[in-house]
Order: sequence, then C-alpha cells, then structure tokens
Amino acid sequence: MAYTEPMKNTKLREVFVFIAGATPQVITETIYALALKKPPVYPDEIFVVTTGKGRTIIEEMLIRRGTLEMLAKDCSMPKIVLRDSSFKIPAGKDSKLLDDIRTDEENEAMGDLILSLVRDKAADMGTRLHCSIAGGRKTMSFYLGSALQLFGRPWDKLYHVLVSPEFESHPEFFFKPKKDAILLKDGKKLNTKNAKITLAELPFIRLREKISLDSSSFSDLVKEGQKEIDMSLAHPLVTLNFQERCIEVGREKIRLIPAHLMIYAAYLRKKLTGCKHPDRPYCLDCTDCFPEIIELTTKTALEEMAKDYRLMSPSKAMDVLDKHKTGLSQEAVRQAISKIKKAIAGTLKDDVLVSYCSITTSSRGWANTRHGIRAEKEKIRIK
Repeated sequence: MAYTEPMKNTKLREVFVFIAGATPQVITETIYALALKKPPVYPDEIFVVTTGKGRTIIEEMLIRRGTLEMLAKDCSMPKIVLRDSSFKIPAGKDSKLLDDIRTDEENEAMGDLILSLVRDKAADMGTRLHCSIAGGRKTMSFYLGSALQLFGRPWDKLYHVLVSPEFESHPEFFFKPKKDAILLKDGKKLNTKNAKITLAELPFIRLREKISLDSSSFSDLVKEGQKEIDMSLAHPLVTLNFQERCIEVGREKIRLIPAHLMIYAAYLRKKLTGCKHPDRPYCLDCTDCFPEIIELTTKTALEEMAKDYRLMSPSKAMDVLDKHKTGLSQEAVRQAISKIKKAIAGTLKDDVLVSYCSITTSSRGWANTRHGIRAEKEKIRIK
C-alpha cells in the first residue's frame, strides 16, 4: 500500500485514537499532555474503542460532568467533541454490542474492529494518527499497537501516558487543572499541583511498505504478514522487466539479451501457472511444476515465447520464428540456461540467491531432467 508523505507545510488532521474501559482518565490525560506540547496538538477527530459498559462510563464521567469542557477551557483549546460516531464498540455473534471482552471470540471481534479502524484512518494521507495504548484491557493495547505497526505511516504516533502513582486512576483526577485542587485518597489530601503527567512516545516498527496485506481479520492478517516476512527473509522479489530487458532481484539488475529473457520468462510463467499444489502457502523445495526441456522445444512453445520477445524487440520477433520453424532445439535451451545462470551469478555473487533465481534442475539426470526456478511463486513479478 504505497503512500506519499505529506509536504512539510501541509496541515494534517489530527486524529486521536484511544482504547478505554472503566478508567476514561487516560483520554483526558493524553489530550492534556498533547495540548502542552510545543507546538500544541489538538484533536480534530476522536475515536474511542471501548465496550458498551465503557461507553456508559465515558459519557457519564467526561461528557455529562463537563470534564471535556473544563479541559478545553483550561488548555485554551477548541471544543472537544465526542459524537456517537466517535465510539467504536465490537458486536458479538448476535450482532449486539459487547459489554465486556472475555472470550476468544470477543477478543477476535475487538482485534478486527481496531484493525479496521486503524487501516481506514491511515488510508487518508491528510491525517496523522495519535494512538494511546494506556487504557482498556492489555489485549486491546496489543491490538492497537500491532495495527499501527501494520498500517502506520512515518508521521503517525503511538503513546502511553504515565501519571504520578498517587493520582493514577483517582476517580476525581482527569488532568492537571490550572487552579490547584485538593483531592482525598485513603484519608490523605493530595494537591493537584504535585501531579505529573508524562506522555511517552513509543517507537514501533512500520511494516506498511514492507509487506503486502489484504486480509480483513486480525488473525488472518498476522498469518499473511508472517508469510510475507518469511519469504522476504529467504529472498527478495524476482521481477522480469521487459522494458529494461533485465531481471531485477531486489535492487540488483541482471541484463540479458532478448532471447535469454524470453526463455527465462517461459520458466517464470510455468512457475506461476503450473503449480500442482495451489493449497500450499510456500513452494519451498517442491519442483513438481518444473517442465522437461522438451516442453520448451515445440513450435507452439516458441510461438508463446515469441510474444514476450515481441515486447522487447517487435521487429525481430518474426526473425526468431523464421529461424526456428519447428521450435528451439534442446541444445539451444540448455545453452541459454547456462548463460542465464552465469549472468545471474556474476551480478548477485550470493550462492543462495543464485540458486533461487537461476533455472536449475529438479534432480541430477540426463535428457529429460526437469528444470525450473525455485523462487517462491508469490515473490515473482513480470512487467
């Protein structure tokens, strides 16, 4: 999912994302801490991921009691608005909004909701996300942090808010007011002037541009992401670029003559279209799709390969067909395979990558030995 980083002078919409349960103080404490930054950061839009019970508590403590209004006034900031659409609550199998998150199914629903919210908001390049993992259940914090790792942009932020222990979770402490206030805790008086609210910005690994993710459920997306990472560690993308007449392996480019690229393309296409086990997530050592050399020596095979030759040199494609009227000879294919491997080895200089990207045999043998490319089919591109 490609993105274009906004220009430095572009005004981004500041989108605050919270997870909260029975302690909505994390919302006001985070807003307060961001308002004190230089320059201050004020929310243009707020989303609170919570439960049905959590929403009731938040509405009572932050809206009906006027806490958000007092915070905005104290910090000289625009009005803080929590709309009906601000609350994101997962639904159960019966389509009713969940009051708590306890079962595996309920946790999955929460994970999918958080994933969907972050993905949708991160798709808008005019926004900056400020995500706080301070509230809610620990699983909710995990989901939010993970979702930002998967879809966050370089300018998105992840936070945890820290409050002086004596004020933490105090039912009457929501932020540090301009006018000092006295609170009671365990029979002791606490002066709010002594409270410290610290916003810790958490670094996170951004995978958005590194792996391709299409799944909608959190668990499926994790499996998909792990698969992408596993394959990335094994080897990079193998791209056949007809326009530049080269094979691209990661950032390396291997230049080949059109005749050799035509044959290499034929083996790549066999890999992409001839899989015998489409249910398997990885190719690994499977060579069942490897064709015998004789399959590339027929007239029909050459006519198909000539279509790729035409993409590189339209005027000479017919010459190839005229020169080899009944198809390529096995010797011509073998020589091409050898020269292609030599070119790849000369550029990559890495035995593991060379073995993945070259046209190799499925086993040692003679005339009918099968040949193919061991690169994972999902890491192959033809353009």
